[in-house]
Amino acid sequence: MPALPDNLPAFIAAQLAESFPPDLAERIAGGYAEAAGRPVTFRANTLKHTAEEVSAALDEAGVAHEPVAWYPDAFVAQGIRERELWGLPVYREGGIYLQSLSSMLPPLALAPREGADILDMCAAPGGKTSQMAALTGGRGRITACELNAPRAEKLAYNLEKMGARNVQIMRTDARRLDEFFSFDQILLDAPCTGTGTYRLGDERAAGRITQRLLDKVTKSQRALLDRALTILKPGGTLVYSTCSILPQENDRMVAAALKRHRDCEVAPLAMGEEYGLPELPGELEGTLTVAPTRLFEGFYVALIKKS
Repeated sequence: MPALPDNLPAFIAAQLAESFPPDLAERIAGGYAEAAGRPVTFRANTLKHTAEEVSAALDEAGVAHEPVAWYPDAFVAQGIRERELWGLPVYREGGIYLQSLSSMLPPLALAPREGADILDMCAAPGGKTSQMAALTGGRGRITACELNAPRAEKLAYNLEKMGARNVQIMRTDARRLDEFFSFDQILLDAPCTGTGTYRLGDERAAGRITQRLLDKVTKSQRALLDRALTILKPGGTLVYSTCSILPQENDRMVAAALKRHRDCEVAPLAMGEEYGLPELPGELEGTLTVAPTRLFEGFYVALIKKS
């Protein structure tokens, strides 16, 4: 049995012990402890300002920051709180979007193209949607789905603030998108348990992450993934991602979907090695599972191509 912290919630501890060998379970638990000191991370919204302009504005405000080697638009700011950025003009005008480094990975894996028909299936609050808009220079045709009305309003507000105007918001359940629709590229950042984002000592999160939640989200993940692979155009690509480290939500979910959709296969991702990310070994070759650390949230990314 792994030697896990006594204050690790029983459900999470049981999942780690069941899903990982002792050394990896202990490594993940160590990441949960380190997460309490995770620095502020954000990206320059290049629809409004270049990374150089954002860096200059931060220098002028006296905010120490460092660029991220594998994503020049991303920054890490040590020793500050997010609220210290809120009052800066560059933040208020939408030049900065606060975002974890791990959550920047799915849009980079999808590599959205100018002129492509792109779907963000679970879009609110809009971080990845606006990132995809920026990656296409505002020239991707993006459809963003959000069923929940207040979250859809938040999505619309953020996209307007970010200057992501070539985005159509659909207030609908993405699981029930009509097969009339079809897309070249799809991002499915699925609802999940959030076991990758847990921080040791967070009692509120511990109370939320339960077997009941796992059962609920895996049901939604299966339905969303089936719909996504159905409306993906032949030759198109899909990124499936979660902020979980559990194989039931990740590699096993994708492997089961590929058995139901024989015209689809994993397109191997090399970004873990290329970016120097803290990877966990997976059950499905070519996918990426990021371990929780002081700098990174636990995250999963799979790139799927339809033949």
